[in-house]
Amino acid sequence: MGKRSREEGRLTVLRFSREHLWVRVEADRGQIGISNYGQGLFGELIGIELPEIGDRIERGEPFAQVESSRTLYELVAPLNGTVVSANTELEQSPSLANEDPHHEGWLIEVEIEDDGELDDLMGPEEYEEFVAEESD
Repeated sequence: MGKRSREEGRLTVLRFSREHLWVRVEADRGQIGISNYGQGLFGELIGIELPEIGDRIERGEPFAQVESSRTLYELVAPLNGTVVSANTELEQSPSLANEDPHHEGWLIEVEIEDDGELDDLMGPEEYEEFVAEESD
């Protein structure tokens, strides 16, 4: 499937969307954040608006907004799910998504409805190739 690593003794899978979001999958949950490349495109983040716990996100639809010194961006959901956790630290410190986008800067965690949707996302190597082509 994708890059597999051991974190806290659990098998995890990391996938990426074309909109520069990552999904770290553990069992039936996915933590979603902005990729390192994506945060570089957005610039320094000065505001983040996240969905509420219990909200449903729909694949291909906006689920959050980030404001940078450049503009306002709508983040597009990489899969369907129900929000079970939100990184409220980002409300006070949105720059966490710039400083540590793959860990402390995560956005939300969702209960995944259909893990088959993960097959439509890119693995780490495929994403690196996608980014290289996009930046040419």
